Amino acid sequence: MSTLKEQLRTDLTAAMKARDELVKATLRMTLTAIGNAEVAGTQARELDDAEVIKVITREAKKRAESAEAFAAAGREELAAQERAEGEVLARYLPTQLSDDELAVIARTAVDETTAELGEQPGPRQMGQVMKKATAAAAGRADGGRVAAAVKALLVG
Repeated sequence: MSTLKEQLRTDLTAAMKARDELVKATLRMTLTAIGNAEVAGTQARELDDAEVIKVITREAKKRAESAEAFAAAGREELAAQERAEGEVLARYLPTQLSDDELAVIARTAVDETTAELGEQPGPRQMGQVMKKATAAAAGRADGGRVAAAVKALLVG
């Protein structure tokens, strides 16, 4: 079993004992999402830590999008609830890369692609560069942020 999944279960038990409804509800939803991911597909399997992080990242992104939608609709109490759940999930995610660190990763990916192609990559080679940059970011930056950093180097 994934150590991260075990940590989530342990923290859920602690939240239940402490009667922390926010953490309890958030961790239950997350563990359910992990369970759904494990039984999705043709065969049930255990997720490793990297896959569990992907599920938690997806859940955190849902919370952020929901908070944004609620805030736009004037439902600030629901937006605050979603943000609070997102903060609980953020505890289990790797620390996000700063813009400077992301720029270095994007520059390295462009340089590696330049070495492979023998020429400076342009917008048409964005997929090749993104593959390297996304692998280097390894879940520590949202795909949109990685794409923006790469695009800035390829166009500019």
